[in-house]
Amino acid sequence: MDRSNIEPLQRAVDAAAASGDAVHVTGLEAWYGESHILHGVDLRAARGEVVTLLGRNGAGRSTTLKAIMGLTDRRRGSIVIDGRETVGMPPQGVARLGVGYCPEERGIFAGLSCEENLMLPPRLPRARGTPMSLDEIYEMFPNLAERRASQGTRLSGGEQQMLAIARILRTGADILLLDEISEGLAPVIVQTLARVIRVLKSRGFTVLLVEQNFRFAAPLADRFYVMEHGRIVDTFEAARLHEKAAALQALLNI
Repeated sequence: MDRSNIEPLQRAVDAAAASGDAVHVTGLEAWYGESHILHGVDLRAARGEVVTLLGRNGAGRSTTLKAIMGLTDRRRGSIVIDGRETVGMPPQGVARLGVGYCPEERGIFAGLSCEENLMLPPRLPRARGTPMSLDEIYEMFPNLAERRASQGTRLSGGEQQMLAIARILRTGADILLLDEISEGLAPVIVQTLARVIRVLKSRGFTVLLVEQNFRFAAPLADRFYVMEHGRIVDTFEAARLHEKAAALQALLNI
């Protein structure tokens, strides 16, 4: 094998491991079939950070989460999670490292009750996080406690979103990939989800958040990445959000 291809990748892995980041992505390329979607994406999330990917629909934000999770048809580059290279891992291997993925479609099972959906995924023996008990989850999401016996798909959209996140927390995952969790939800539910993310951050969870709702994401994130056409075109810390406001308004139509 050509060492000219191996050595830069190994240097990226070594640098990512030394950084101590929970997630460190370098030169990520990803495909769906023959469609080349991601083009050299670099991003990082330190442990305990909330990082938000901004961009128009179709920019590659959701594909980035799927690629980190191993759900694209093909990918290359480096994805280091807690010091381990994961590009060659299947999705279940990535999950066992403590990565929880909440897709836009939520994945609630119609034939199971709210509590049965919640109890469905196994706890992750290799995850760094501590699985939340049912009591802890119901304290964080009181709506779910009230609806524990209800059929999963009879919950409101907001309750289903809460259930999708709560199901991850019960496994012990402490790196969360959340895709458009506020989309189409009532303002009171969006406020609840924002509160939950703040609580998780205070407990040391790492959150990589894809959001179109800038007003939801802005007060939560420590760092922002802006994507266009499958590439990162800008990155900035929360302290620089004000100076970036005009450009973001033009990009996101907010």
